Amino acid sequence: MPDALWDRTKKISAVIAPLAAQTTVGRVAVDAAALSLGISRRQVYVLIRRHRDGTGLLTDLVPGRSSGGKGTARLSSEVEDLVREMVRKQFLTRQKRSLAAVYRDVVGACRLRQLPVPARNTVEQRIRALSPVEVGRRRGGPEAVRSLQSAGGDVPVIGSVLEQVQIDHTVVDVIVVDERERRPIGRPYLTAAIDVFSRSLVGMVVTLEAPSAVSVGLCLVHAATDKRPGLESLGVDVQWPMSGKPRQLYLDNASEFKSEALRRGCEQHGIELAYRPPGRSHYGGIVERVIGTAMQQVHELPGTTFSNPAERGRYDSDRMAMLTLHELEKWLTLAVATYHGSIHSTLGQTPAGRWAEGVENTGKPAVVSNARAFLVDFLPVIRRTLTRTGFVIDHVHYFSNSLKPWISRRSTLEPFLIRRDPRDISRIWVLEPEGHAYIEVPYRTMANPAVSLWEHKRAVARLHERGVTQVDEAALFRMIEQMRQIATTASKTTKRMRRDAERRALAPQPMRPTRQLGAEPPASGEELSEPTPVRFDQIEQW
Repeated sequence: MPDALWDRTKKISAVIAPLAAQTTVGRVAVDAAALSLGISRRQVYVLIRRHRDGTGLLTDLVPGRSSGGKGTARLSSEVEDLVREMVRKQFLTRQKRSLAAVYRDVVGACRLRQLPVPARNTVEQRIRALSPVEVGRRRGGPEAVRSLQSAGGDVPVIGSVLEQVQIDHTVVDVIVVDERERRPIGRPYLTAAIDVFSRSLVGMVVTLEAPSAVSVGLCLVHAATDKRPGLESLGVDVQWPMSGKPRQLYLDNASEFKSEALRRGCEQHGIELAYRPPGRSHYGGIVERVIGTAMQQVHELPGTTFSNPAERGRYDSDRMAMLTLHELEKWLTLAVATYHGSIHSTLGQTPAGRWAEGVENTGKPAVVSNARAFLVDFLPVIRRTLTRTGFVIDHVHYFSNSLKPWISRRSTLEPFLIRRDPRDISRIWVLEPEGHAYIEVPYRTMANPAVSLWEHKRAVARLHERGVTQVDEAALFRMIEQMRQIATTASKTTKRMRRDAERRALAPQPMRPTRQLGAEPPASGEELSEPTPVRFDQIEQW
């Protein structure tokens, strides 16, 4: 302590000590002490209390020293412990209770234990002193504190095109209409694939089906194949040269990204699978930012739903909708072409220019020539045992003469690996026991119509509702036919029926194999079937 401060403290002690020794201190004495020390009456009372509460040392009266002011705890240890416990149990929870509710519980607990009740602002100060990250995590979960945390880790350096491709899904913020009646059928889904090196969009699928392993497979097909035939079918005169098989897919932890179908397909084609760390969705921010930019542009289209109801206001999205799914896909293709020709803020150049540089440095990527065979490798996987009549999958029988060589020794064979397209279950692809080729196997009853898996499941559920416990194939397809007739009648009034009708119309056209017994099956990746023969409307039964 400096000498001047020490001398000042001695003078204060000489004046205050006699007053503190008195039981009652009158105002006249307090005013005289205040005048002598050059301080206020309130400060004299504070010094008297400090002398009485102190330890008898001169330093108890050091000017400017506080015995329990800002920054120090004034509550007793029992009250501090109680407040800490109540904040942990009542405030730091997903219930997200308010400060008023927590303080009410603190007051009740103090009175129950006969402890002094702290002021509300004291409890509020204890809460404000907590770590914002800890408070956010306890009350809102890991995502609530993502912006408060460092991304962490070293960002991998991507040095060539298709070295890493990110894939993600989103619901498109626009209502589409059906092709026939031009009436609203709902919002479609977008699956997009982004090349990290060039920020180019290498694959895109717009569908009415919810995201699934098939959506990922279709997006990969679009990414890995030449896009010129698709652009011609859309009637769009743009350049989209970004095509080829990716070397790595970087995905989130959704179930469709961890399916056996995707894993086996990627292993088959030498594509590595990598996943974002759990709870770190910002690791896939590249594809999310591109999708977010696309959704902002979609808000300019008629029938948009905007990002939320507040932004939409009184805008009637259903009434204003006028784009079909085909027209929306065409618009998105034009938007992609515009994006590829715009300067990217991170790259400092256009994605198209960056792609061209990458191709010049590393060579043109390998492009898949047979899109259909490539897709089969990514279809959902089923395993079934072969019987004398072929395969039975979900009450539907499948048979082909190509299976006859294995029927005779079926008892010695393991269950076959089968792939099925949920959009059209009229045929399946069976991997031969040696594992070198897929055999296309159609319905055993060729008269049955091609149906989608969602139609099939709905028909089975309807039969169960009617009390049918043993579902047979004939009853199943009769129910599907009845449901289609009802849907056709109701499609003019019911959005769901119109949407279902559009899903059926957008399903791939069925193809029938014509391979003869003993014909050599194609290797995986080669053509899987021949042109479809004309089907008979009626088949005479013998």
